[in-house]
Amino acid sequence: MVNLKKYNDVSKLFVIFLTFFFIASCSKQSYTVTKIEGKRVTVTDKQGTNLEIENFVKPYREHINKDLDSVLAYCPETLDKSNGKWQTKIGNLMADVTLLRGNIVFQAREKKKIDICILNSGGIRSILPKGNVTARTAFEIMPFENSLVVIALKGEQILEMVTFFIAEKKPHPLAGITFTIDANNNPKNIMVQGNPLDANTTYYVGTNDYLANGGDNMNFFKKGIQKFDLEYKLRNILIDYFKEVDTIPVIDDVRITEEK
Repeated sequence: MVNLKKYNDVSKLFVIFLTFFFIASCSKQSYTVTKIEGKRVTVTDKQGTNLEIENFVKPYREHINKDLDSVLAYCPETLDKSNGKWQTKIGNLMADVTLLRGNIVFQAREKKKIDICILNSGGIRSILPKGNVTARTAFEIMPFENSLVVIALKGEQILEMVTFFIAEKKPHPLAGITFTIDANNNPKNIMVQGNPLDANTTYYVGTNDYLANGGDNMNFFKKGIQKFDLEYKLRNILIDYFKEVDTIPVIDDVRITEEK
């Protein structure tokens, strides 16, 4: 009679031996890339279309498009960030609206007032075209998920901010502050909310969360003594403002003057 226990034990040992032999054999093998091929695959609407999924998504897409394309306001002229050396009409609008809407939240939460707003010109990703303005317009101008942050800065950091602005030579959106650039590219006559800049005063500066962390080399924000995240997306600030007004104002007041 066959001893089944002994047979099974031998079988198990044999399987274990083969496993180790296979692993050892594979580890000794080496592979060399002999050829790499690639080809362009054109993506079209016809490829990968699933009618069942499309029918499921369609009503949601139509609902979203209806919300995005609802008219909120009217803009009397096209506002473009490329039109202006130190400031632009769309930049003025963005900064003013952010200061205005941000203060509603900041004052309610912290019982404080935002003094200055500075944003980055590169964050404006589209024009504000003449004609009807929709929520989709706001998404095109501000496609990023940036939210409004308020940083408490001493007057000396505000001076750093202005010096940085002049050195950058870009029309970053500014509100709540005015100054003059002298013949040597130095700032003077810096006014915050109509009052001369005081090095020892604490000012509350509204900006986006990217810049608040030193983005775009705005390192003066890293010296802030307090930080408040209002959890209010800049895009939603625009949309809320558009809903409030019938006609969007064209803001072309002089905030930065340059001596010749």
